[in-house]
Amino acid sequence: MTTTTTRPKRNKWSILALLLVLGILAVAGVWLLRRQLRVLYYQGRAILASDSVNNDGDFHNILFIHHSTGRGLIADGAVREQFTAAGYDFWDMDYNYLGLTNAQGERTGYTYFIPDDNTDPDGYAALFSQTLYEQPRNAFSGIMQHQVIIFKSCFPTSDIQDEAQLAAYQAYYRQIRDVIDQYPDHLFIVMTPPPLEASNTTPENAGRARAFANWLASDEFLAGHPNLATFDFFNLLAGDDPDAPDFNMLRTAYQHGGGDSHPNKEANETIGPLFAAFVLQTIESYRTFYPG
Repeated sequence: MTTTTTRPKRNKWSILALLLVLGILAVAGVWLLRRQLRVLYYQGRAILASDSVNNDGDFHNILFIHHSTGRGLIADGAVREQFTAAGYDFWDMDYNYLGLTNAQGERTGYTYFIPDDNTDPDGYAALFSQTLYEQPRNAFSGIMQHQVIIFKSCFPTSDIQDEAQLAAYQAYYRQIRDVIDQYPDHLFIVMTPPPLEASNTTPENAGRARAFANWLASDEFLAGHPNLATFDFFNLLAGDDPDAPDFNMLRTAYQHGGGDSHPNKEANETIGPLFAAFVLQTIESYRTFYPG
């Protein structure tokens, strides 16, 4: 008598699913490896170039961390030219893929690699929680090569959905302020986030955005923290007439149109000199105060 052994049939869909999962894991592994190598590459470039960051200990070296709205302010508002004319080195850090621009207005070819390219309040809290090293081995150590550090969030931050989100933003900035207090040899300038164009927000959310800007510029946030100042970008850009449709939102005169929340050239040309003058005056005031 012949005995026949029946082999269990393999489910081809299970095999395909397993192969798909393995493929995804392999791709993710390659992506993570490439990302880590890219981080190490830029860290190496930053370390090798660290001698080019001229820090004289007298607050003449300025770094501005921003994204597209800040880029427009620098270009249209002639910000770098004004600092250069006053005898200051003005550097700026854009999106990570665009990287760092030096005092001569030249792209350096490297970046400080801001964590996740996140300049929202939670992103800055993560940045300021990094360990400070003597060499720019991470983003915080990179920005701390500069003695005056200006940082801003972009307009999506101004779409504050509820009171809980507003409270969370305030908590992040208190956390950042606690770190700033540890470095009196540096001056930090917060820029309030710019407002949104009316079609991209609601009156309630825009009202909370103004409340957040007002809080960042208030004595409640600033008093007792002499190396911290606030440039109120929001209130220079936002409509202030409660009866107007642009109240707490990007002023009609400063809009591109078409739902674009980036301030236009007129806004940048108007505010650029105010920004530069505020930073220079703040540096001068702190220079006379700083015990170092």
